[in-house]
Amino acid sequence: MTKKEIVKRISDSTDELTQLKAKEIVQKTLDTIIQALTESPHRIELRNFGVFEVRRRKPRVARNPKTNAKVQVPAKNVVTFKPGKEMEDLIQKINAKALAESKN
Repeated sequence: MTKKEIVKRISDSTDELTQLKAKEIVQKTLDTIIQALTESPHRIELRNFGVFEVRRRKPRVARNPKTNAKVQVPAKNVVTFKPGKEMEDLIQKINAKALAESKN
């Protein structure tokens, strides 16, 4: 699903919001999440949805699968997401066959 599809679903679900206004709200929400992750404590907890957190990944040695050569990968910051219990429960109810079909 793309941001455009999210905007369309939101605007279709209510008569009060146009697609333009829904797009503005979605974009401001995403911008606020990004901004909050750059500020201390680098963590956003959205009840019944999940937790976004910035973590430091350690430097490591990886392997180029084409040449089999070792490659040094430097340390870097990454954003992690851990789904909330309510979301996790709903995800577990997805039928394996339906999930496989959606990937095709």
